[in-house]
Amino acid sequence: MSSCATNHVTPEAIYPFDARGVAKRFRHAAIFGALDSLQPGETMRFCNDHDPIPLLNQLVARYGDAVSIEYVQRESGAIVIDFACL
Repeated sequence: MSSCATNHVTPEAIYPFDARGVAKRFRHAAIFGALDSLQPGETMRFCNDHDPIPLLNQLVARYGDAVSIEYVQRESGAIVIDFACL
């Protein structure tokens, strides 16, 4: 099972981002800001309580092939996605 409990980068350059603690009206802006801060080879591990399909569509439109999207966990109430900067 994956976890987003830590606020520290892992040795693999994976930065956790727990969207559940961000106010809804700021959430997408915060996610875009975090992704804009990534360097090639770094990953943001995104955690949420629902599958963010509209967000994923926005990410593809904004970043194209510069960011890969990979589900780590996809269960009801527990979504974990790795966004890797290429």
